Amino acid sequence: YTLDNDVLTTEQRQFYEDNGYLLIKKLVSDKDIERFRKEFLRICKKEVNPPGAMIMKDESLRSQYGQSEKVVNKVQDFQEDKELFRYCTLPEVLKYVECFTGPNIMAMHTMLINKLPDSDKQTFLHPMHQDLHYFPFRPADRIVCSWTAMERADQDNGCLVVQPGTHKEPLKPHGYPKQEGKANKLFHGLLDEDETSPRVHLVMEKGDTVFFHPLLIHGSGVNKTSGFRKSISCHFASSQCYYIDVKNTDQEHLEKEIVEIVRKKYNATSVELRDIWNFRARLVQGERINL
Repeated sequence: YTLDNDVLTTEQRQFYEDNGYLLIKKLVSDKDIERFRKEFLRICKKEVNPPGAMIMKDESLRSQYGQSEKVVNKVQDFQEDKELFRYCTLPEVLKYVECFTGPNIMAMHTMLINKLPDSDKQTFLHPMHQDLHYFPFRPADRIVCSWTAMERADQDNGCLVVQPGTHKEPLKPHGYPKQEGKANKLFHGLLDEDETSPRVHLVMEKGDTVFFHPLLIHGSGVNKTSGFRKSISCHFASSQCYYIDVKNTDQEHLEKEIVEIVRKKYNATSVELRDIWNFRARLVQGERINL
């Protein structure tokens, strides 16, 4: 799951091999995080409107708060926002990413998550899932997510929860969870959860960064506090990864859903999933080969 490198200690490398994730303390500076926070607020207030970005809002709060960080729970695909995309090019992040992807690195999928306070409805509980479910490219072992806490994340405000070692398992069927409250669009979860598999809550301080494998089963709980819990993340892949056809696989229904959303948004008629990924993907190191 890791490549030969002179960055990870033997212990760190073994930990990722065994568990499918690795937490690095204080990797991203407070100064950078403040810049990302400011830019997020500018996006919320519509002072900037990055092309191609999907700004997800909690519709039920919109009447109450209008445009503000109290409503926006996610900015996805910020590859055209210079300020936020700096995250995907930080040398301290790429240094670790390369241990998993090798030297030719594509930033494939970007997200800034603003987990809103959510006491009763559980709308922002992200069910346990594997990220590979969303990705039509392989091999999985050359993909890694880097997820950075923009403030302390703990059990109270909905930190990440992981099931160590599950990166060794295959991709499982996902769909909309049957839980109460309305599921957020595209928040798919595992249809068949193993309740017995041990879970670890990743308590993180501002700037701490976790790198994890796309098959690692993970999710996040509800934010029971009155504050917001922000994180910024990017999925990186080796540019030597290749696209696969998801027809007749468990990922097919997701493809239809994404293509539908994109067609509506851009009034486009013939969109392929591959086009959507090509449009999002950016080379951040080395050379562009397949992706």
